Amino acid sequence: MTIKEKMHNTSLYFPGDDALMREQLGYLDRLYDFNATRPTELEKRAAMLREMFAEIGEGCYIEPPLHANFGGHHVHFGSNVYANFNLTLVDDTHIYIEDNTMIGPNVTIATAGHPVDPSLREKGLQYNAPVRIGRNCWLGAGVIVLPGVTVGDNTVIGAGSIVTKDLPSGVVAVGNPCRVLREVNDRDKTYYFKNYKVADDM
Repeated sequence: MTIKEKMHNTSLYFPGDDALMREQLGYLDRLYDFNATRPTELEKRAAMLREMFAEIGEGCYIEPPLHANFGGHHVHFGSNVYANFNLTLVDDTHIYIEDNTMIGPNVTIATAGHPVDPSLREKGLQYNAPVRIGRNCWLGAGVIVLPGVTVGDNTVIGAGSIVTKDLPSGVVAVGNPCRVLREVNDRDKTYYFKNYKVADDM
């Protein structure tokens, strides 16, 4: 089995492999260039993301700085995905984020893990498990999503939550570890925040 196959099938492998690191550094150089763009260079940023990411749809926006282990090479965005400052994508394997999802500042989405056994960890071994975020989700500021997690469509994850397990569609989930608080419901159509009503013309 090749090291690339091991990276993407949750096998243990050595991430310090010389050829792999040379490839990774090339992606990181491009990420450095993206983070050095000026705020007015929106078209340049969009073009760079199309080159850097595995897939990216129309209308996506990422506010630099962006951090990504493989420079976005294993990241798949749908259309109209928005990410605020300091998004960290530990993209040692694939991360999938579907259409219209919003990501707050300082969010981390991690695919990489290390063995609990100290003798294995001492050898420098790593494994990766893909992460999938559904469409029209909202990840609040400081959310951390751990390897192997899937989040269903239309789900809201509260600020500061640590998502260790899959979340279903259409829920509000919060906490550490993150748990479902409630379902998205009819009241949410009327009140957008606490007791603030949605205007009739919205």
